[in-house]
Amino acid sequence: MIESTHPTPQFERQHWRSLSGLWRFAFDDDGQWLDPGHVNFDRLIEVPYPCESQRSGIGEAAFHKVVWYAIKVQLEEADRPPLHGRLLLHFGAVDYSARVWANGQLVAEHRSGHTPFVADLTNVLERDGWKSFEIALRAEDDPYDLAKPRGKQDWLPEPHAIWYPRTTGIWQDVWLEPVPETRIAELRWTPHLEHWEFGMDIRLIGPLREGLQLRVRLLDDNTTLADDRYAVLRADTSRRIAILDPGVDDFRDHTLWSPSHPHLIRVEIELLERQNDAETPIDRVLSYTAMRSVGISGNVFLLNNRPAYLRMVLDQGYWSDTLMAADDDMLRYDVELTKRLGFNGVRKHQKIENPRWLYWCDVLGLMVWEEMPSPYRFTPDAVERLVTEWTEAIRRDASHPCIVAWVPINESWGVPDLPNNPAHRDYVRSLYHLTRALDQTRPVIGNDGWENLATDIVGIHDYSDDLTHLIDRYGSSDSAIRAIERQRTGGRPIALDGFEVGPRPIILSEFGGISLSNTPGWGYSSAPNANALLERYERLMAAIWRCDGLAGFCYTQLTDTFQEENGLLNADRSPKIDIGRVFRATVRAPLLSQPRLED
Repeated sequence: MIESTHPTPQFERQHWRSLSGLWRFAFDDDGQWLDPGHVNFDRLIEVPYPCESQRSGIGEAAFHKVVWYAIKVQLEEADRPPLHGRLLLHFGAVDYSARVWANGQLVAEHRSGHTPFVADLTNVLERDGWKSFEIALRAEDDPYDLAKPRGKQDWLPEPHAIWYPRTTGIWQDVWLEPVPETRIAELRWTPHLEHWEFGMDIRLIGPLREGLQLRVRLLDDNTTLADDRYAVLRADTSRRIAILDPGVDDFRDHTLWSPSHPHLIRVEIELLERQNDAETPIDRVLSYTAMRSVGISGNVFLLNNRPAYLRMVLDQGYWSDTLMAADDDMLRYDVELTKRLGFNGVRKHQKIENPRWLYWCDVLGLMVWEEMPSPYRFTPDAVERLVTEWTEAIRRDASHPCIVAWVPINESWGVPDLPNNPAHRDYVRSLYHLTRALDQTRPVIGNDGWENLATDIVGIHDYSDDLTHLIDRYGSSDSAIRAIERQRTGGRPIALDGFEVGPRPIILSEFGGISLSNTPGWGYSSAPNANALLERYERLMAAIWRCDGLAGFCYTQLTDTFQEENGLLNADRSPKIDIGRVFRATVRAPLLSQPRLED
C-alpha cells in the first residue's frame, strides 16, 4: 500500500508542518473590519472544522457573513527553506472568499469554496526575521448568495428539504511547506494503457539554469519499472514514460488498477543540478499513479478496456458534528464501509471532497464520479465562478486513478430554464466540452438526472418504488431508450429535443432513497421497520439486476444526512440493517461472503 499522511498524497515533500489546531476566531457579521489589526478575536476555534460544527468548539449555526481567524506560529528549524527558497502556507479549502495576511501584510486572495490556494510568506519573514509570524484570514461567505457554487448548503436559516447546514471558513487542512527557489510546482499523471505508458506533465517555478535535470523513478514495491532522466529546457515539461507490458492477461491484471485490485505505482521525482561532473539535488517530490483506463463502447462502460458494471452509492460527504469537514480516520472509514456494502463506486454528490478521501479511494479501490457543487442562479457572475472553480477542481484531481467520470451539473441546478433558454443550453454544452478539453481520458456527464443535452453517459434519476415499472422502463436497451425518449422524472424530460440517446451507457444514477417511517426525517419512500427496509432493498436490487438496459446504478444513499434520513447507514455510520445481506443484494451474489478489507 502507498502510505502517506500528507494533505495531498500525490504531491508530497518530506518537510511540511500541519497548522491544524486552535486558532483565534471572531465573527464580523457587519463586515466592519477590513484588516486584522482592528479585529477583536474573542473566541477559539479548532481548525479545520467550520464554525457551524460542534467539533469546532463553537457550533454557531446562525448566519455569519464574515469570519476571521488568527494564529501565531513559532518557526522551527525544519521550516526554514534552503538558500533563496520560499516558505509557503497552504489552504486546502476555505469557504468562500478568503484574504490572508502575514504580520499585517496581505499575502493571498482566493475565491472558491472547494479548491486549494497558497500564500508565499517569504518576503514578510525576510523583512521581520525568521522567528515567528502572525497569520490572519478573513473568510466571506454570504449565506444569501445563490450565484456561488454552494452545493447542498442551505440559504435558509434552518436546513430544509434536501439542503443542509452551511460551512463557513476553513474546512480542510492548513500546512506550512519550505521549498527551494526553483522547484516542481505542479504534476499531472495520465495513464495510456494502449501503449503501457504514463503521460507526465510537470510545471516548474523559479529561475531555470543550465544543467538542470529531472529524474523520475516508477517503483512497484521494490521493483524499478522506469528510471528516466530529462534535461530541463523549459518550465513546462511533458513526457511519456513507458513500462514493460506484462503481456499475459494474468500478469496484466496484477499490474492494473481496479476496485478489486487497487494496484498503485510509487513515484519519486527529483530536480537535479549537474555542474562540473557533480550532481546536486534541488527538489524532491513523492507521488503515485496507476495504470488503468476508463471509457465507453456503445452502451457499455469500460474499465481497463473490459465491460464494468457500476455499482455506486450516493455519498453526500457530511458528518453530524463536523459538517463538510472530516478527519482522516472518518474519510477512510467511509470508503471501507462503502466497499463492505458491496459498492464498487461512489457518486460524491454536490461536493469536491478532501484529497485525502480520494487517496483512500485510490488505495482501497473505489471508483468515483466527481461532481461540481452547483449555484442556484444563472447569471454571468455565476457562470464565471463555476467555470473557474470547476477548472481548479479538475486540475487538482485529474491524476487520481479512482476518478472515472466528471459531472459538471446535476439536475439542471443553476440552469432552471434549460429546455427553453438558449443561453442555458449553450452553457451546458460549453461545460461538457470544457471538461472534455481539460481531460479527454474520462467520460463527462453534462447534466446528470434529466434534460440530457450533451453527455457521454445518460444519467437518470428515478425514485419510482414500483418495481414492475422500473423493469418495464429499463429491462432492455430498447425499453430504456424508449423510456428516455418519452418519460419524465421529477416532472422533467430525461432527454431534450435533438438529443440522440444511443448508443451510450445508461446509468440509473439516483434511485431508492428508502427511509424508516418511524423517524422524524424523510425519504423518497419508507419502510415501517429495519426488517422491512432490508427486504425492500433486496427486492429493489433484484429488480435492478433484471434491468439489462442499464450499465450501472447509484443507490440513494450511503448515510442519513440531517433531515434526509434515507441512508443505508445512520448519520453516525452505524448500520441500519445487516451489512452482509446488503452486500449480497448489491453484488447479486447471494452465496458470496463480504470482502475482507486489508489493513
